[in-house]
Amino acid sequence: MTERSVAPTAVGVPSEAQEPVLQVADLQVYYDTPRGVVKAVDGVSFEMLPGERLGLVGESGSGKSTLALALMRLHKPPARIVGGTALLAERGDLLSLCEEETERVRLADIALVPQGAMNSLNPVMRVREQIIDGIRAHTNSTGTASLRRRVGELLETVGLSREVGRLFPHELSGGMKQRVAIAIATALRPKVIIADEPTSALDVVVQRQVMRTLGDIQRQIGAAVLLVGHDMGLMAQFVHRLGVMYAGRLVELGTVRDVLQRPQHPYTKLLIESVPTMRIKRELVAIPGLPPTLINVPPGCPFHPRCPSAFERCSREVPRLQAVGAQRVACHLYDSVRA
Repeated sequence: MTERSVAPTAVGVPSEAQEPVLQVADLQVYYDTPRGVVKAVDGVSFEMLPGERLGLVGESGSGKSTLALALMRLHKPPARIVGGTALLAERGDLLSLCEEETERVRLADIALVPQGAMNSLNPVMRVREQIIDGIRAHTNSTGTASLRRRVGELLETVGLSREVGRLFPHELSGGMKQRVAIAIATALRPKVIIADEPTSALDVVVQRQVMRTLGDIQRQIGAAVLLVGHDMGLMAQFVHRLGVMYAGRLVELGTVRDVLQRPQHPYTKLLIESVPTMRIKRELVAIPGLPPTLINVPPGCPFHPRCPSAFERCSREVPRLQAVGAQRVACHLYDSVRA
């Protein structure tokens, strides 16, 4: 996590009166390995409103990227979707679509800005041809001149000149490649954009530019954005709500201000205390122990072996996500208080 402030920055919050554009319920994604089954995503549920920005954070291996790929149906063996639903407005359950239907929905209705655009672009194709491929697959537009005009417009929208369309990926900087990835993802004005650590391997200045570009386009097309990452400072500046994942489960969910300033789950509290900040001088707190291996997750709450507040029930029962004030928290501490 980078050294920056984690104080949340106010951004416009979508109206709760709107119908969700994406509803994920009890999503389970497992990996079959020679050593056993890895429960990478284990019963995650959340919903998103049109125009909303939702962040998912957690340590490496918490299941964030696996969740993102599963929603796009881009997961590959040994990963498999075991259960759950992902209802996209006007399209139904993404997880039950056939391959042909998935191809129609992907990019047109739900799109991915992948982690590390330098590895997602085809190195032997010019930028404009890669953008045109996506547009042509979903529209009846076949005229080369009109498609190239559209590519030029998209490049200008993400802050690049039209001439960039003639270049190959190796001729672009990291920030330029990421902007191209955003242009591809937003070319057909999808309802939902999933951004999987879109600023990884970029310096802080370029990170800010890329996120500003993504935010500007998101507002223009009215899409919801699911931002996956581990940078609390970036989340604080960009998202409306924040979810915290641990060992494949969602352990806390609330507004970014509530989660960062009034964390309820012991893991969330320790995670925030471990982030260096320039505004408040305090001793950094390390999270004790190591994350569990997802092949052999401990019984009960997966965080209980590392939790300073754990008690006997934590080692026996998996806590359910429940309302705690304005937040939702998966922790037995609040069961005992309510009891």
